[in-house]
Amino acid sequence: MTDTVSASSAAAPVSNASWRAYLHGLPGVDEAGLRARSADLATRSIKTTAKSRMIDLAIRMVDLTTLEGSDTAGKVRAMSAKAARPDPASPDVPSVGAVCVYPDLVGTAVSALAGTGVRVASVATAFPSGRAEREVKLADARTAVAAGADEVDMVIDRGAFLAGDYRAVYEEIAAVREVCAAASLKVILETGELATFDNVRRAAWLAMHAGADFIKTSTGKVSPAATLPTTLVMLEAVRDHAATAGRRVGVKPAGGIRTTKDAFRNLVLVNEVAGSAWLGPERFRLGASSLLNDLLMQRTRVATGHYPGPDYYTLD
Repeated sequence: MTDTVSASSAAAPVSNASWRAYLHGLPGVDEAGLRARSADLATRSIKTTAKSRMIDLAIRMVDLTTLEGSDTAGKVRAMSAKAARPDPASPDVPSVGAVCVYPDLVGTAVSALAGTGVRVASVATAFPSGRAEREVKLADARTAVAAGADEVDMVIDRGAFLAGDYRAVYEEIAAVREVCAAASLKVILETGELATFDNVRRAAWLAMHAGADFIKTSTGKVSPAATLPTTLVMLEAVRDHAATAGRRVGVKPAGGIRTTKDAFRNLVLVNEVAGSAWLGPERFRLGASSLLNDLLMQRTRVATGHYPGPDYYTLD
């Protein structure tokens, strides 16, 4: 399907011409092979005895998200309470990985989640379009970090990337990386707008060279979002980057992941492609707003044999 990137590719180019030569010199993606392997891995099943453990692992990987114009402080506080204790009737249910909100609501989430261990993530850089001057984007990221965000999810300039201005994209990611200081940086590729799997791979390597701690598929506002073939390409990229540069970068598929089956398919993909080192919230997240409830319902069914209705849990 794809060839492993050689160790000689570990150093970042400087000029736009050298970026183009480097990125277009990466091994191409065999789309037919990619889709066939994704489909094959999607048929793998999780044994009954392992389901409870895998459900809990998936819960720990969830970035519980609200990114609507109608978001309020009250909604964020309610979502934060659910993130810290997803099922009040079952205290053994683990907390989710993070809560993801807009920058102006970071302070509300930080206050609500104090002492829980749940991280606060914020979108930035003119999310979701990325259409703004760089200083505006950097100010957006600074606002999130100053309010206490543990993680920043930035969007790349897809217009610049598709126009072949790779140096501009690299420099912008690197500038946001510097602004984020100790906060983790997730770089959203918006793969639904990149048109080809080769472009997904190029954008992934560009983001990793610029300092991304995670590469993320989508904003959730563009279709298609987190497809298995796209996630597979990104997992191959982080695996190869770890082998050549010695640094493990995480992956976050986001958008369209709604069911426990969706989550399990992604976990199988992680294990088979990147390996067990990525099977944890430190290296893999699931961006979702409705997935958590289905995980909770499936968890109850596995434990008790009874399947609770969706109205048993709060709506996200």
